[in-house]
Amino acid sequence: MTATTLRRPSTTGSDFAELNRRVNALGLMRRRPAYYALRLTLVGLLAAGGWTAFFLVGSSWWTLAVAAVLAVAFAQLALVAHDLAHRQVFRTKGPSAIAGRIAGNLGVGMSYGWWMDKHTRHHNNPNHDDLDPDVAPEVLIWATKSAVGRRGLAAFVTRHQAGLFFPLLTLLGLDLKISSIKALRAGAVKRPGLEVGLLLVHAAAYFTALVLVLSPLQALAFLLVHQALFGVYLGMTFAPNHKGMPHPTGDEDYLRKQVLTSRNVRGGWFVDVALGGLNYQIEHHLFPAMPSANLRKVQPIVQRYCAEIGVPYEQTGLIESYRQALRHLHEVGAPLRAAR
Repeated sequence: MTATTLRRPSTTGSDFAELNRRVNALGLMRRRPAYYALRLTLVGLLAAGGWTAFFLVGSSWWTLAVAAVLAVAFAQLALVAHDLAHRQVFRTKGPSAIAGRIAGNLGVGMSYGWWMDKHTRHHNNPNHDDLDPDVAPEVLIWATKSAVGRRGLAAFVTRHQAGLFFPLLTLLGLDLKISSIKALRAGAVKRPGLEVGLLLVHAAAYFTALVLVLSPLQALAFLLVHQALFGVYLGMTFAPNHKGMPHPTGDEDYLRKQVLTSRNVRGGWFVDVALGGLNYQIEHHLFPAMPSANLRKVQPIVQRYCAEIGVPYEQTGLIESYRQALRHLHEVGAPLRAAR
């Protein structure tokens, strides 16, 4: 099996029905209110503590250390928004949307509605060249056919995209904000007035704090360090999940479409916390509404079941997952390097 094709399904969708029956029998789809109460409290305290430290440190270059702490806080808020979008926290849509807009729009400065729509399309067709927005040809190219015909700066980036991957992640925070504005201007989200209002409150509070507390040069440095580290951290939580994995043709059954395109990352509690449970990407894609705290419990069940029915199950270490993603990026850019 290559990075651009999937093996044809050998059985029907009844495979997932059987797996779903086993998982539901163990009650692993039940909500975890105590877990999420604790997690949301800790993330909220991290964000509040970061901003408190920002004001206490004041006009000092030590504020760049605070920028790093707040980058972690912003990424963790985004991961909370992810769980809210999947209704892992609340059973119903209303509370999930309210909390999601608070975490996403107000906390991070990105449109929750835009991101939820984009992420839903990704889950429906992971790694599909035409249907998954996460592999759409933009700055980075994930399929060799998309690299054909690139010229100028775009071609240069594609030729060297493996080496440029992590540096480009420093722009992810900016990209989230630009994409949010574009979606809101296009009327592509529900409650656009509310989302715009929350984004404006976030921007006003953020820039007012920088202007009032820091010198102009310090404010600029804080902005660059904070947004760059936020982008790198957030990008590193998603990069191991699908990059370099097979791209589907569209005729796979649900279980194979989700399992064969996803990669798990081994690790203990630190990896679980750092990646927000997304290191159990296979299980998350099979059961997107399952609370992230239960993914570790369901993982051995899914792995054993995949072995039973002969479905490859990809799991690797964190560093190796990045190596595989970068290796795929390098391979995709090979035709352009050869044409020089």
